[in-house]
Amino acid sequence: MFLRCHRRKKDGKEHRYYSVEESRRLHSGKVVQRRVLYLGEINDSQQAAWRKSLEVFDEQQQRAMTLSLFAEDRPAPADVLDTIQVKLSEMQLRRARPYGNCWLGCELWRQLELDRFWAQKLPRGREDVSWAQVLQLLVVNRLIDPGSEFRVHRQWFDQSAMDVLMGVDFAVAEKDRLYRCLDRILEHRQELFQHLQQRWKDLFDAQYDVLLYDLTSTYVEGEAELNPKAKRGYSRDGRPDCKQVVVALVITPEGFPLAYEVMDGNTSDKTTLRGFLAKIETLYGKARRVWLMDRGIPTEAILEEMRAAEREMFYLVGTPRGRVNKYEKQWLELPWQKVRDSVEVKLFRQDGELYVLAKSEGRQAKEIAIRRKKLARLMRKLRAMRRSCPKRDQLLMRVGAAKAEAGRAFGFVKLNLPKAGQEVTRETFTFQVDKTKLKAAQHTETVTIYCAPTWWRKIRRCYGIVTCSWCRSKRRSNV
Repeated sequence: MFLRCHRRKKDGKEHRYYSVEESRRLHSGKVVQRRVLYLGEINDSQQAAWRKSLEVFDEQQQRAMTLSLFAEDRPAPADVLDTIQVKLSEMQLRRARPYGNCWLGCELWRQLELDRFWAQKLPRGREDVSWAQVLQLLVVNRLIDPGSEFRVHRQWFDQSAMDVLMGVDFAVAEKDRLYRCLDRILEHRQELFQHLQQRWKDLFDAQYDVLLYDLTSTYVEGEAELNPKAKRGYSRDGRPDCKQVVVALVITPEGFPLAYEVMDGNTSDKTTLRGFLAKIETLYGKARRVWLMDRGIPTEAILEEMRAAEREMFYLVGTPRGRVNKYEKQWLELPWQKVRDSVEVKLFRQDGELYVLAKSEGRQAKEIAIRRKKLARLMRKLRAMRRSCPKRDQLLMRVGAAKAEAGRAFGFVKLNLPKAGQEVTRETFTFQVDKTKLKAAQHTETVTIYCAPTWWRKIRRCYGIVTCSWCRSKRRSNV
């Protein structure tokens, strides 16, 4: 139901008549209005009476309020006090800023008791804005919309509601102040980790018996002369031309970080684990922990130390492929055991370790589909090259670009290129798919192997590629 206003001009004066109407939908889908009550013309005295009758009570604010049913161009009655007349058609929304995400970030800051922690570590001095508030601004920005400190200074602070939530002005986002804040918190890193570890344990009942350890790298563009750790090394980002730093991180299965370390960019993965094992024991004490790592991180010497009974350390880590091939014959004789849908395993014990050979039909189908897609795209490009028959230098450049895009799929193609001085023809430039190699890859690339010392219950994870003899035996046994 709604209130409809009817206008009529009479003797040069505009008259307004009101009626209460409702909308109804017919069977044909058409919507029609029906007059429920005709109110007629309402003068000022009647309008005041109606206004009093439409007074409602707001339960949230615990006060009475009046609802207006009349046009906005009519002045408010004289008997209505403390009123203001607003034209909604002329209202404009300016400087719209998100509030909810900023409030949530500040609430998480309080729930983790970081305000109390940093108030003790960074006490307020003579500065206009406390360093704890500057740090809170940076942390909330990293949570909501990660960006550089300069971006916080130029854009993000003005576009957020942090000034209202924190009760500060633009001084908190001053450029130099944001950068100086990072230097002040570095010395309190270990205390912060211990504080967060205790808060996570209290809030989420977090356990630290299973830890994940991995390394990554981040590169910098430029010479980075002021950063002594920026060096050239193995780039996981595919940028060997840039200097980089290596970041080692220890987290729980829930994703809670326990410790991190920034190392030189040319640091080998095998040289980082021993220091972190000692560091975690120093911070959190000795406990029965399981470490999950990639194959290239631990060495046999470190694994031997972890297998020592007095240290109570377990591990789940990749094993070199040579060891997988060493016990190939023992695995072939064992039966497959189904552990879940499309996942089967084989268990094998050797030298105090439990090996688990696993295969996944879903993972295998995915790998085959990805390989077929890349291989089909590569073959189309090679056929296009053979039809156009470009010059030899252009052909080599195009083949190199196709190889970079195809990745490992390029290894399944036998390619014959014209020699120096030869003309590019259909006879000198030939290619074909290596079907034998492709079939072997379909059986071996999705095999995962786990192994663990049995009497210590320490776990090792191995990613292995077995030989073609295993594939032939697999086909013969119809597995």
